[in-house]
Amino acid sequence: MNWGFKDFGPKYERMAPLKKAALPGDTLKQQLKDRARDRVHTFLMAEDTIKCAFINGTRMVKEMRANFRYGFLETLVAGHAYLAGGLLSTTLKGQDRLNLRVDCSGPIKGFTVETNARGEIRGYLKQTPIPLDKPLTDFNLSPFFGSGFLTITKSLEGMKQPYTGQVMIQYGSIAKDLAHYYFTSEQTPTVFILSIQFDRQGEVKGAGGLFIQAMPGASDKTFDELEAIIQDFPSPGKLMADLEDPDMIVHSIFKDFNPHFLVSERVEFFCPCSEEKIASYISLLPMDELRDMAEKGPFPMETRCHNCNTVYQYEKDAVREMYEKRLN
Repeated sequence: MNWGFKDFGPKYERMAPLKKAALPGDTLKQQLKDRARDRVHTFLMAEDTIKCAFINGTRMVKEMRANFRYGFLETLVAGHAYLAGGLLSTTLKGQDRLNLRVDCSGPIKGFTVETNARGEIRGYLKQTPIPLDKPLTDFNLSPFFGSGFLTITKSLEGMKQPYTGQVMIQYGSIAKDLAHYYFTSEQTPTVFILSIQFDRQGEVKGAGGLFIQAMPGASDKTFDELEAIIQDFPSPGKLMADLEDPDMIVHSIFKDFNPHFLVSERVEFFCPCSEEKIASYISLLPMDELRDMAEKGPFPMETRCHNCNTVYQYEKDAVREMYEKRLN
């Protein structure tokens, strides 16, 4: 069972989140340390004409992988999408929401990731496992995307209808195609870097990213200089694996542009699904279908949230109660 973008709204119950799979060798102390580090840091440069964000999403990517039981390739693709979602959360405020979607002809088929201004991110790959014709030899994902579209839908607080923009995939790289989207759809020069560091066993050691965007008043010369620096920017995933301080990284690399930080917000793999919410969707099924389920099962009846892969089970009495409430 799945539900759409409209259900990721401000009125969900924060007390009943998804069920997160345990990470190997995890302890409560480690959980608290990791979650404290998972943040997106927003800063300005060049006399406040360049907006930037740096994300550490290591724990987020690990938890997403554990819940979906993704392999190496699936983690790489979905992890980049989640990091992008975390960076894009800095463009939102209040009850704003954003959906990043890719639909493509390649083996990946696409993905959907949703984020909000609180840095809560969920989403899934459309094809798992991603089929491989030969062993993966590098991190070039373009052969797995093929042709298709990248779509961003923004639901902004106070607007009656969401805004949707779309571009054709040009690079088969989430980072480069996002930059292409902003330049094409919003005429805004933008750079994304998305990076995941794996160890020799294929486990995630670090996940990070960088977002740089020109604001009104930014000169072409300044942005060109920044793009030249970014060509040699160290892997954010490795920096996060080495527990480097984002503040020190930014002030060291961009010192000539006088960066200053505005805010540091958490990012988290989070989905507002719950046993009660899923039950309410089941109870809205056509009456004949609901009656058939209540009478014939099988029990326990199992359904899965596509956005976080949490499994919910309902015994016969619970399904029968859903049906009887509809009768009354």
